[in-house]
Amino acid sequence: MTLQQLKYVIEVANRRSINEAAKRLFITQPSLSNAIRDLEEEMQFSIFERSNKGISLSKEGVEFLSYARQVVEQAELLESRYLNAKPSPQHFSVSTQHYAFAVNAFVSLIQEYGLDEYEMSLRETKTYEIIEDVKSLQSEVGILYLNEFNEKVINKMLKKANLQFNSLFTAKPHIFISIKNPLANQTIVTIDQLQQYPYLSFDQGEYNSFHFSEEILSTISHKKSIRVTDRATLFNLLIGLNGYTISTGVLSADLNGNEIIPVPLDCEETIRVGWISRKNAVLTKLGSAYVEALKQAIAM
Repeated sequence: MTLQQLKYVIEVANRRSINEAAKRLFITQPSLSNAIRDLEEEMQFSIFERSNKGISLSKEGVEFLSYARQVVEQAELLESRYLNAKPSPQHFSVSTQHYAFAVNAFVSLIQEYGLDEYEMSLRETKTYEIIEDVKSLQSEVGILYLNEFNEKVINKMLKKANLQFNSLFTAKPHIFISIKNPLANQTIVTIDQLQQYPYLSFDQGEYNSFHFSEEILSTISHKKSIRVTDRATLFNLLIGLNGYTISTGVLSADLNGNEIIPVPLDCEETIRVGWISRKNAVLTKLGSAYVEALKQAIAM
């Protein structure tokens, strides 16, 4: 096993394609395929599963990749320290529910660690896909919430995927509304007071189960309901239609302006927001830095 082979594995996993990875590595596709097969023979297991639909990591490959990334990162630190070698472009990916603080933390990460070259990914996506992304190591970190209603289902999925939930903070539910909404001056609102306003939620696609909802109290029926796929659209509808959504109460004026405000919701629920990662895996330098940036963004 060589350091070069590990770099090949990482690039193929990032591109999800032997052909695309070969182009990025400036080698021929047969040479790359042979190098990976030689490594798989040495390891005595398949790192990748190959099919007509393409290439994906095997169960053993997912674990192997986490160690490979750590080894390559440490080797590059040594080269940079003692050989003055130019560091390779930095890679980091995070998948998250639609939280402004996650974006703020991502901005802080790039401002502090973004060198001349980097390839980073921030996916605001569906709950099920967050778990799948971290499971397959397409993202190193995922951000989602647990509460009394969904935790049994989500924890079961995390356990099956060999992932762990790490708590960031616990919040009482709030609604997000426009400053022009008639409820904007309330110190607290009840569910009954919301009945006449459009309820906005994030669509969960194929896995549109109550347990995957980004909003708590997802089983309550609404006379007016709109599903959206992105945060900008949701906020525009909050303003344009005097709608509301239910979340943590944590907002960012830098990203969202001052047109949207949080108002406490009168209910006994709590929301535990946290980050998920591979169980017992050591975060990369950028992964650790992002988690710290999350904590700072929440504290602001």
